[in-house]
Amino acid sequence: MSSTIALIAHDSQKDAIVNFALTHAPVLARYRLIATGTTGQRIQDATGLTIQQKRSGPVGGDTQIAAEVCEGNVIAVIFLVDPLYAQPHEPDIQALLRVCNVENIALATNLSTAEAIISQLAQKLVAHLIFNPVAGQGNADQELDLIRQLLQPHMSLHIHETTPETDLRELVQEALSQEADVIIASGGDGTISAVAGALIGTGVPLGIIPRGTANAFAAALGIPRVLPVRTACQIILAGQRRAVDAALCNDLPMILLAGVGFEAEMVDMATREMKEQWGVMAYLMAGWQMLDEQDQFQAEIEAEGEIHNIQATAITVANAAPPTSVLAQGGGQVIYDDGLLDITIAAAETKVQAVTTMLRMLGAALVKMGTQQQNVVHGRARKLKITTDPPQKVVVDGEVIGTTPIVVECVPKGLIVLAPNSDTSTIN
Repeated sequence: MSSTIALIAHDSQKDAIVNFALTHAPVLARYRLIATGTTGQRIQDATGLTIQQKRSGPVGGDTQIAAEVCEGNVIAVIFLVDPLYAQPHEPDIQALLRVCNVENIALATNLSTAEAIISQLAQKLVAHLIFNPVAGQGNADQELDLIRQLLQPHMSLHIHETTPETDLRELVQEALSQEADVIIASGGDGTISAVAGALIGTGVPLGIIPRGTANAFAAALGIPRVLPVRTACQIILAGQRRAVDAALCNDLPMILLAGVGFEAEMVDMATREMKEQWGVMAYLMAGWQMLDEQDQFQAEIEAEGEIHNIQATAITVANAAPPTSVLAQGGGQVIYDDGLLDITIAAAETKVQAVTTMLRMLGAALVKMGTQQQNVVHGRARKLKITTDPPQKVVVDGEVIGTTPIVVECVPKGLIVLAPNSDTSTIN
């Protein structure tokens, strides 16, 4: 992570660096901090800041910091030196100075230059990038390098690479506690949805770098599919904020849609191996197989104080969805900033009718006009409850969460995103 500040001080300057840290604690708190042993302990005791303490200077702590500079982890070094009476056992500035010059890293050796560095950092955007290295079919290392090249010259970038064990909500909370200016999610819709869900209601903007199979949320927001990493970084740097709706499904965050019945079964059948081999076609292949197996079910939908009973093969409740999310397109388009959810109910008795229905719904989405089909019903509501007989699988933002019943509620303007300009929902 290249948003680390290193703190070192000769013995006679330790009081000065502690006072410096006390004065600038709000800025320092936004960064990862490392320090030689004694200096780090004194700063931590005085300020409460979290300091990763290296070894003491006399036994190689400055060398450990120099190694982090070489690794590209450090954005600035503050090394307050005693120019007249430094002791023989104290760290030598020369080796660290050479490394910082080679790596083009800012180095302060007195309070005046330290103040100049901290003043600049105070004005610099702090971004936390949550990067899923197994998303999509591209080369993750090359994509991460490109993101660094494009974003690091313009912001302090904390990089968090996820693993299957990573709790994304905890990661977002950690970034928020460090007063992040923006949080960027890079991965598939699962990663982006989890990060976005943790940001609902916080007012902290979400940047999106789509690298998944479907990239449905990015597509719904109008983030182009051409050169997605480069284009998404340019959009983030443009800084255009938009307020969009979010939603909760059984109290779980939802930014895209909840699917009941056919869509949930289709997503469940599309394994990671299928997606790695076929990309977005994996969902179509799984859906084709499901057409022979999915039966109609009885559904009770309670919305706006009314109860409706209907036969269905698929029910989709959408907060945002691109045209390719065909089963959400009963109204021709999903409006993601109107404070309402789009509900589409489809029924099909035969495989041919199912295919015809989906093709017509895709066509309706492309021309943004509601479909006129007797077996498709569309409506909008702020909140609704769905009960089915028999119980049906439910998928939320690409993840199966269980079975019906579900309660889905819109959170109007609950999420701030960095996205291309539009006529509405722009925040200056």
